[in-house]
Amino acid sequence: MTPVVSPPAEILVRRGHWLFDLDGTLVDSCPVHEAAFREAIAEVAPEALAGFRYADHAGASTRAAALRLTGDAERAGRLARRKQELYREHVAAGRAELFPGAGGLLDRLAAAGRTAYLVTGGSRASVERVLAACALTGRFRAVLTSDDVPASKPDPAVYAAACERWGVDPCDAVVLEDSAHGVASAVGAGLATLHVHVAEPAPGAVAVGCLDEITSLLETSLLDSEVNGG
Repeated sequence: MTPVVSPPAEILVRRGHWLFDLDGTLVDSCPVHEAAFREAIAEVAPEALAGFRYADHAGASTRAAALRLTGDAERAGRLARRKQELYREHVAAGRAELFPGAGGLLDRLAAAGRTAYLVTGGSRASVERVLAACALTGRFRAVLTSDDVPASKPDPAVYAAACERWGVDPCDAVVLEDSAHGVASAVGAGLATLHVHVAEPAPGAVAVGCLDEITSLLETSLLDSEVNGG
């Protein structure tokens, strides 16, 4: 099911549940993921390195990306484990940082009585490390990781499972995603979706340039709603 794409102001003022992706959306960690993947591929599957493009896998789980790269379950498992080890080392070294405006947006949502959730393709162990490193621990009512569902973005089952697990009505939710895979998962589950950090959105989503822009739109929308008795 594909939702009707609404103007951002209409999405922002009416939706009470906000489902966030993590990597590339709130945290500038995609370069770190890419570096870890390249290092792991060079060790485990060097023949795949020349054709590797991180953008082709962004938003998917590490294990799903590893399987696509190797075509072999045993080798994919080794590649995924090594990539995760390297990524966590990079995170511990402080190489993953919040995007400007991420904390302010979460603060504004909380002040407006909105509920924030996290829906990420990362493993729970990696996600917990990133949340701690970026002072995001405890900022979400609930967190869904690749360890919690058998599917991987772009499969709509990821966001469908999140909504079912948390009792979230898709008509009362908005998703923030940065990748085409993530957008496809959210839109396919019938969720209004903001495609952040882009000028041109993936099909079914609304493009938003930066997180501060969302905060500004939210504040304006809420003020207009109050003035008009909405």
